[in-house]
Amino acid sequence: MTFRNRMCTSLATFSSAVLICSMATFAQSSPGSMQQQPGATQQPGSSQSQPGAMSQHPDMNSGSSTAQAPAMDKMFVRKALEGGMAEVQLGQLALQKSSNDDVKQFAQKMIDDHTKLGDQMKPIAQQIGVKVPDGPSKKDQATMARLQALNGDAFDKAYIKDMVKDHKTDLSEFKNEAQNGTIPAVKDAANQGSQVISQHLQMIEQISQKSGAMAAK
Repeated sequence: MTFRNRMCTSLATFSSAVLICSMATFAQSSPGSMQQQPGATQQPGSSQSQPGAMSQHPDMNSGSSTAQAPAMDKMFVRKALEGGMAEVQLGQLALQKSSNDDVKQFAQKMIDDHTKLGDQMKPIAQQIGVKVPDGPSKKDQATMARLQALNGDAFDKAYIKDMVKDHKTDLSEFKNEAQNGTIPAVKDAANQGSQVISQHLQMIEQISQKSGAMAAK
């Protein structure tokens, strides 16, 4: 083999080596594309957005809790309307059956004041989606049926006892709503109502003491 041929062969071998090294270098650099794939998988910027979506759940939960609070306000309005209707009807019954002038005066005040409170509460009930009840609750209807069977002094004692008990319960419920309610209009109505009921309670307790003293004599 001539010197020229040996040179050509050497150059060919060198070129092949360079080509192989170049391919190896390219192969090493290609993982850079693989490094971009993790970057692509980090596109789970969607995964970052998901926690943001999850953070909305507490708001939704708080929304459900606030949805329960107005439900309590609605229940108060419905019970207040039913109780007011019962006070009016019991007052009318007392005017018919009582033999005590103080009881009759109190009964008339029940009719006047609770009719007024009911008229103030009905528009609020309509605004917050509470259906105005047709009449007193079943419990109050049972009370009226029991008192209906009584007359004279027996009626007065039973009526006075029921009025003291009912007004203590009502006053507690109205004060609770005035302090802890969430609907401003309902809270205002409860606050005004509690003041009226407080006056009623003082009146009926005085009548109870007076009638008790009369009985003792």
